[in-house]
Amino acid sequence: MTIFGTRPEAIKLAPVLKALECRPDIFNSQVLVTAQHREMLDQVLELFNIKPDIDLDLMRPDQSLFEMGSRILQSIGRVLEVEKPDFILVQGDTATNFTVTFAAFNLKIPVGHAEA
Repeated sequence: MTIFGTRPEAIKLAPVLKALECRPDIFNSQVLVTAQHREMLDQVLELFNIKPDIDLDLMRPDQSLFEMGSRILQSIGRVLEVEKPDFILVQGDTATNFTVTFAAFNLKIPVGHAEA
């Protein structure tokens, strides 16, 4: 499962997602977005024709980092417990990345971190 929430994460992970799509014989790839930055993220999803399997749609007007982190943690915990991915891929140093990695660690799900 590849998880991201911001435009920079989507831009950097787009080639990886396309490569995973090309190998359905090896990978059962899922894409989850938190929509930490909804409008900017949607621009990139459209540009690269990325269709998330799960969209948490967590952005709220005037959100604080604390509010966003709390919503991500509550939502992602439920999703990971249901979906039980074998592996999670994240990118960068965003609230989405930090919170998802924290949840995965607690659920003993391996995490791969891609950087630029």
